[in-house]
Amino acid sequence: MWMTSWKKRLAFTLVSVVAVLGAAAGQAVAAPSSADDVQPQVIGGTPAAQGEFPWIVRLSMGCGGSMITQQLVLTAAHCVPATGPNTSITATLGAIDLQDPNRIVVRSDYVHRAPGAGGPPGDDWALIRLEHPVDVPTVPIATTPDLDSGTFTVAGWGAATEGGPQQRFLLKAQVPFIDDAQCQSAGSDYLDLVPAEEICAGNWTAGGVDTCQGDSGGPLLNKDANGEWVLIGTTSWGIGCARPQNPGVYMQASYFHEAIHAAAASLGPRCAPAVNTNATAIPDVGEITSDLAVTCDGNASGQTRVEVNINHSYRGDLIIDLIAPDGTSYRLKNAKGDDGADDINESYTVNASSEVATGTWHLRVRDMFRGDTGSLKNWRLTV
Repeated sequence: MWMTSWKKRLAFTLVSVVAVLGAAAGQAVAAPSSADDVQPQVIGGTPAAQGEFPWIVRLSMGCGGSMITQQLVLTAAHCVPATGPNTSITATLGAIDLQDPNRIVVRSDYVHRAPGAGGPPGDDWALIRLEHPVDVPTVPIATTPDLDSGTFTVAGWGAATEGGPQQRFLLKAQVPFIDDAQCQSAGSDYLDLVPAEEICAGNWTAGGVDTCQGDSGGPLLNKDANGEWVLIGTTSWGIGCARPQNPGVYMQASYFHEAIHAAAASLGPRCAPAVNTNATAIPDVGEITSDLAVTCDGNASGQTRVEVNINHSYRGDLIIDLIAPDGTSYRLKNAKGDDGADDINESYTVNASSEVATGTWHLRVRDMFRGDTGSLKNWRLTV
């Protein structure tokens, strides 16, 4: 999935860390430096359906990931730099098409890299905390090896041919389990396989199906007895893509689940969403202010999210502002230019990164014209 040695895999990752989602963002994508460079894309795959893997993530450095909580992405350690604050990564999710206008795009605020990463093979996992929670389903991590065999499913936006371009649309494929002894018999870098920490999978005899360049960190999946997806591992490395007797190698989540869950607990939510459910009538040609108390370290996010639900017979009458604890006002909605339909059930995003998060935030709703009334049902703030 990446290169033919750990050091080369890591070096390529840091160089091409801007690849895939960079392509989605219109940035230039550097080609691999040689035929032996990185290989984690889904080769031999078929298009995934919208919503089939709602927790899968595309990362701006050209890797994949999976939402294991609504704020934490599990990916490969070789995809990220050192542990610490990090706002340079962009996660795209909620769509199989990286150019879907309804896709969700969220920036990171912290990276936790597995303590043993960067040394010998194994320990190839990391967590990326997003700057705010995202309302998408999550996928559970395998906690026992019961599902660590059989036929797995992989998915990603990586190349569909070795050394080929990244994909705009999500692809999926099935790859059979390969036991450790057979995997090591491939020789070369496979002799360094860490059986307890890594799983091999692929079509041993014929090749033709594999993850590849750009799929690193993406999911290796199996279904439990109830038919629900379980995350068995993440795409890690391999020699080339889909070559016979050169299978893909994946981080084995059942071995690392305690460490992953402990790291997730230590990161926790950066700022828990605050909700005001007190319904308040909006007077005709009048205004109301609804308050929310927030306790959270540091400043608010550059993507502070405000979800507003209002019943109103003519939404074009309304102006809505978010007011920070220091009195700074952020316009969410103007009356002018509104289409005049009924009700408001919208999510707004503002850059409030200059504001201290802790304090009382206010939602102000003003009715500017006579003849229609309504009420604020509730609102939710994630700073």
